[in-house]
Amino acid sequence: MLPLDPEAAYYQAVEEFFVSRRGDPLFLSNADWNLVRKWRIRGIPLRVVLRGIADALDTHAHGWSRERKVGSLAYCAREVEAARERWERALAVGPEEGLDAAAALLGFASDLEWARGLGSRGAVVASAIAQRLRERAGAGRLEALTIWLSGLEEELLEALRQDAGDERLSAIDAEVEAALRPYGGRMPARVVEQIRRESVARRLLEAHGLPRLSLFHLEMGSEGSP
Repeated sequence: MLPLDPEAAYYQAVEEFFVSRRGDPLFLSNADWNLVRKWRIRGIPLRVVLRGIADALDTHAHGWSRERKVGSLAYCAREVEAARERWERALAVGPEEGLDAAAALLGFASDLEWARGLGSRGAVVASAIAQRLRERAGAGRLEALTIWLSGLEEELLEALRQDAGDERLSAIDAEVEAALRPYGGRMPARVVEQIRRESVARRLLEAHGLPRLSLFHLEMGSEGSP
């Protein structure tokens, strides 16, 4: 097994679960990896993806075509989408399985207010974003909040990049490149690039004791099997 890079963990978990449930040592194709990338970009939690895969393969196991192996992860796409819709409906009713969007936004605001070692640009941007998070807490649909948080995080990351300077950014890039080297030969370039961006962002934020500003990443800390 490859060393577990935090940003690659989502992709590896999907592959391992699909292969184990399928019962055949067939690994993911480029098209399959890009499908996982689509789920990741949309912010579908790992447990929701795994639930959709499990539902699809359970249905196949009891169907007329059960003697034929499922050849692609795409077979599970419809059930993953159905699992995502159920998850979002549950969130619309109220906090579900520990995820409280309003509490999460207030938590992010506190993290920004207590961030350590921010430069001049980062300090100004972090303070402004913290205020906006407090104003928004408790309002908005999940999809809209996800997009909004992504925009806020990019504002913060840009300020952190400017404060960090070229030398520090080059060091981070080198660290990420070394961590992702094992994945380059088995995942499509666009998937590896997505993981690379996520990894750089995490390192920039962690340097100041900050989490990713993302409900998706908040859930990742407590992910498990379906």
